[in-house]
Amino acid sequence: MHKLIYSFLFTLLAFSLSAQGRANALVEDLRDVNSKNVLVVAHRGDWRNAPENSLQAFKNCIEMDADMIEIDLKKTKDNHLIIMHDETIDRTTDGKGRPSDYTLEEIRRFHLKNGMGRTTFHPIPTLEEVLLLCKGKILINIDKGYDYFQDVYDLLVKTGTVNQVVIKSGFPLQKVKEENGEVLDKVIYMPIVGLNDEGAEKMIDDYLTGLKPLAFECCFSEYTPEVPRLLKKIADSGSKIWINSLWPSLNAGHDDDRAVDLGEKDAAWGWILEQGASLIQTDRPQELIEYLEGKGRHTIRK
Repeated sequence: MHKLIYSFLFTLLAFSLSAQGRANALVEDLRDVNSKNVLVVAHRGDWRNAPENSLQAFKNCIEMDADMIEIDLKKTKDNHLIIMHDETIDRTTDGKGRPSDYTLEEIRRFHLKNGMGRTTFHPIPTLEEVLLLCKGKILINIDKGYDYFQDVYDLLVKTGTVNQVVIKSGFPLQKVKEENGEVLDKVIYMPIVGLNDEGAEKMIDDYLTGLKPLAFECCFSEYTPEVPRLLKKIADSGSKIWINSLWPSLNAGHDDDRAVDLGEKDAAWGWILEQGASLIQTDRPQELIEYLEGKGRHTIRK
């Protein structure tokens, strides 16, 4: 009996260390400027096979060996952070209204809808639940959540997930420092920059001088001469490049649907790789993983 118990405990410990090792390896990869691996970021989880922003959508991403999930935050009436993209719960649940209209107990009574708009049994998860689910297994990108920066940081400390969560915003460095300077250097923070926007280069320069982020999320609807120049500037600085393949206006037409529905993977994802991307956010995580593995650009970490 004792041997069985010891064997079980050893297996459990080995699994825990292996999972934690995967998260550590992903963070090391993120910080390694010489790494050729491309990190696959799953937009709102695996939402084609589970309700968007559900625990199941995130579990699917862990199982398929995606590297990061992207989530969005809202706050309930009693100040609990939940996972929700829209300003209201109308589109994604069987409820109506803003998250701030409900306490956490009340909002738990609603259920998420699937991609067909059918109500499922999946509840709206809290940020703490997602952090605990993903701890040691996969990185997390908090996209719409800047307004709750300090609250997020407190939860990261509570759950021991500070080192595997990326917080982003499209705000200039001065604003971010003024509002969150006391915790800014304690988290992984990445700026979002519209490369077609006036003032894009100044924003990049300010961040490179004042923060030197691990990566910049770069968006562009048109591939003007400024785009490759600014991408090169970021890469030459030692920061990595994050490009979204979600829809055409984020990548000048080199998107997921072109890759999968039209079968033009090299013209879409291959083109994004040619721009120097080290992180790609996608709505087709499984297909992108398979494509990158075929190119020798994605390593499965166990």
